[in-house]
Amino acid sequence: MTRMMGRYLFKLFIRLGIFGTILSIYLYDKEHLRELVVQPISMGICFMHVVWLMFMVMMLRHLFPGEVVTMALKKLKAQPKPAQEVGKELEMYRFIQNQNKRAWMVMLVWLIFNGLWGLLYLFHIIDETDLVMLSVFYFVCDYICILFFCPFQTFIMKNKCCVNCRIFDWGHFMMFTPMLFIRNFYSWSLFFTSAVVLIHWEIKYIKYPEKFWEGTNENLRCVNCKDKTCKMKKKITKAIIKD
Repeated sequence: MTRMMGRYLFKLFIRLGIFGTILSIYLYDKEHLRELVVQPISMGICFMHVVWLMFMVMMLRHLFPGEVVTMALKKLKAQPKPAQEVGKELEMYRFIQNQNKRAWMVMLVWLIFNGLWGLLYLFHIIDETDLVMLSVFYFVCDYICILFFCPFQTFIMKNKCCVNCRIFDWGHFMMFTPMLFIRNFYSWSLFFTSAVVLIHWEIKYIKYPEKFWEGTNENLRCVNCKDKTCKMKKKITKAIIKD
């Protein structure tokens, strides 16, 4: 158990608590949840305003990371520890090209999948509260993917861990994709801020590809990893694939 693993588990329990609270409102008083989703702050601060603020702060911390961040996010701010090998440029760009293809495959799958939810909303089969629950469900799944099992990593990206993940900072965009379909300030501010986080990550990836590959950045190698968040996930992934 590393310090970062402990932080992730603690935050997962907080996310489960938020999910459970919103789910209970959804199940027992769906109309009240709908009112909370659209309630302007001028009418008083409610639970959903607090959740919205927490989401915004969470994304801003990815745009302006502090000192205590995962090794995956350190690629955005710290200089890589250069690998000793030379003549790696061609191999690096082949790796980057391969990862780009896989990343955009993930994006296509994600947009198609969530486009179906958008159609259900446009045809009034589901409503705003269903989309909110979907986003909060994604909010929990984000950490499940980091700690236990990630279908994108296993079946599409084929990367070995989150520290090396090409789409590590796409999580917020995925989380708040359903918010695009709800037309109010709170939902759109979440979606478009998450898009800024994604674009910020992509710009860094394009400008500094050497930070994102273990062949040129020794910090990404397993022997130098301090997070060790992959321990449980590797065992679970092997069991799922084996079955």
